[in-house]
Amino acid sequence: MAWRHDHGARTVFAAFLLVVIYLAGGAEGSTSSSGGGELYYSKLSGIIIPGFASTQLRAWSVLDCPFSPLDFNPLDLVWLDTTKLLSAVNCWLKCMLLNPYNQTDHPECRSRPDSGLSAITELDPGYITGPLSSVWKEWLKWCIEFGIEANAIVAVPYDWRLSASMLEERDLYFHKLKLTFETTLKLRGGPSLVFAHSLGNNVFRYFLEWLKLEIAPKHYIQWLDEHIHAFFAVGAPLLGATEAVKATLSGFTFGLPVAEGTARLLYNSFGSSLWLMPFSKHCKANNIHWNNDLEEMGNYRHTLLCDDIEFQSNYSDWPTDVINIEVPSIKGGNAFLSKPEVFQDVTLNLECSKPTQLTFSAREVSDGTFFKAIEDFDQDSERLLYLLRKYYQGDPVLNPLTPWDRPPLKNVFCIYGIDMKTEVGYYFAPSGKPYPDNWIITDVVYEHEGQEIPSVVSLECLVVMKRYPTTPFPGVNNG
Repeated sequence: MAWRHDHGARTVFAAFLLVVIYLAGGAEGSTSSSGGGELYYSKLSGIIIPGFASTQLRAWSVLDCPFSPLDFNPLDLVWLDTTKLLSAVNCWLKCMLLNPYNQTDHPECRSRPDSGLSAITELDPGYITGPLSSVWKEWLKWCIEFGIEANAIVAVPYDWRLSASMLEERDLYFHKLKLTFETTLKLRGGPSLVFAHSLGNNVFRYFLEWLKLEIAPKHYIQWLDEHIHAFFAVGAPLLGATEAVKATLSGFTFGLPVAEGTARLLYNSFGSSLWLMPFSKHCKANNIHWNNDLEEMGNYRHTLLCDDIEFQSNYSDWPTDVINIEVPSIKGGNAFLSKPEVFQDVTLNLECSKPTQLTFSAREVSDGTFFKAIEDFDQDSERLLYLLRKYYQGDPVLNPLTPWDRPPLKNVFCIYGIDMKTEVGYYFAPSGKPYPDNWIITDVVYEHEGQEIPSVVSLECLVVMKRYPTTPFPGVNNG
């Protein structure tokens, strides 16, 4: 899901070899999309779309930090400056937190993504912190050693805290990404290789759907053929990632010296907090596009349409229920008045002294059933439901929490790490502590070693496939 070095080395190295084949030498027998002889691979460009938390953020404010000699000035590192995090954590949080309802910055501090390759190489440059926060540095070093030219690699960093629609509304990110493809084509004379990691794959998927609304339908495929030669999906969460669930309930610290409760508050303020949530491959949205402003859309949302198999299969075809959670019981059946009817019968016969364990499938996470069910027990649920309805179910382009269709690109490679445990479910219980530390993980469900689970695209399973237009995209075993 996020910036993780333990599984990244093998994955990036495998992807690097494929990219170098294209950028440095080419593939035997390949021809250009224009249909006139062999494609000159020296003209290709590599465009990197980084993953969650893999882009530096810099301050765009002057913030005086009391009780600390370290203030925030314009262009100072925010993500990630561990020195300021340790010495002025309250100031640092002001520069990182977003308003969960409208995704605006804290009144006292704003942060914006850095630009260029330096924004994605090391998040916290330094003698000690640099190697620990290295993301793309070694990869770029390999490119240089293999003789790849400097202008052949282009990074397109983004503010990974924002939802897809806000990336475009605030930063015009997808307009800029389109311009990047067109500029590299003019600069080098050939199409690009898209190299997306983790959340970057979701960003690229959204870009392809957004592009359909920007380009006349008859020119859409032509534009893709001219500008994109191959798509390398590295660690792509094609059906979501369960670590996103863990982050919303108990926090995800990235190994930083912050409390899990603080990390949870921070993560749940981001519009992107739901972008990696697990979902069912059997449910799709109606994908009706609209041109009106979101504020004028009222309660209208993408309607989720599920196949019959969704309700016949176990766990939305995941290996297990994604969430098993204990909630307090209140005798009389009034504890869950805000919960869906499917749970009301369960609560009518509860005893006061016994907690109730509820289970939720991937579909029930992505459609908001889970957050609605625990709304009486967790104050973040109301905010997360608002984010889900406005920025996902009410997205003007698509509901990102739906299965992928195979992109209409000539070459698609899916690349995953190996030999790592994959988390597919969690057991939560009340911790006895006040919010935001009110939940604790009591158990983690892992994908069984060696077990074949065709429905779930594992983040840790190596898959290198060349896809063609007739091949369905989601699912490891489709190729």
